[in-house]
Amino acid sequence: MAEAKKMKTALISVFHKDGLDELLKKLNEEGVKFLSTGGTQTFIESLGYECQKVEEVTTYPSILGGRVKTLHPKVFGGILARRDNEGDREQMKQYDIPEIDLVIVDLYPFEQTVASGASEPDIIEKIDIGGISLIRAGAKNFKDVVIVPSKAEYSVLLDILNKQGAETTIEQRKMFAARAFGVSSHYDTAIHNWFIG
Repeated sequence: MAEAKKMKTALISVFHKDGLDELLKKLNEEGVKFLSTGGTQTFIESLGYECQKVEEVTTYPSILGGRVKTLHPKVFGGILARRDNEGDREQMKQYDIPEIDLVIVDLYPFEQTVASGASEPDIIEKIDIGGISLIRAGAKNFKDVVIVPSKAEYSVLLDILNKQGAETTIEQRKMFAARAFGVSSHYDTAIHNWFIG
């Protein structure tokens, strides 16, 4: 396959867990390791899969009431590092940064929270920061990383896994990246529209 890349480690941080179990089962069968936080990690472990805590990688707990969990150089370095760049590879070794080659994210439901008539503080808390940053980082580095930016894409990745195992082509990774920027663009537009009333 053209510029085929193997998925070895998946960072999974999702709001909605529905539909994730089938994807996790297939990824686990393919030998992909899981890395996660909070509720997602508990969900993964409840299905009987091993899952490393992001906190073990970063050596930082989830802080500020969960506002800061994944925002750390060891996480974003693992996603953004260019695998064919010697300097990047040396720094990954120097700072003990793990390679993360699959990112699965499902953002906080901002629009649904607004539509529910929630209070302003509740709406503000549903502005996703870590998730949107993970989406942008994974999409930017599509040369090396697969980004699954919403639960709508779970079935797309599952289809690829069923057909070709834990490998993706550069075209497939670029397709996921395009969809990821579509998700982030839509999300930011919804937030912008709420702010301007």
